[in-house]
Amino acid sequence: MANTAQARKRAQQAEATHHRNASLKSALRTAVKKVKKAIAAGNKAAAMQQYQESQAVIDRMADKKVVHKNLASRTKSRLSQAIKGMATA
Repeated sequence: MANTAQARKRAQQAEATHHRNASLKSALRTAVKKVKKAIAAGNKAAAMQQYQESQAVIDRMADKKVVHKNLASRTKSRLSQAIKGMATA
């Protein structure tokens, strides 16, 4: 347990930040799942639409430092490759 007022406040702030980041990460995972679902359905137009929407969410999470910028870039790249591969498959 925190012994000082400052430590108590920091503990409260850390908990609030944890809950906020957990919520944002959940939104990120949901956005990625929507794209993957559209890819699995085989609808390239819907997949592109979902990708455009999720791209903004992914970038926002990276800007807020909820996830690392390289993770965001890698995720977008893999989704894009999957969508591009739909035409040849």
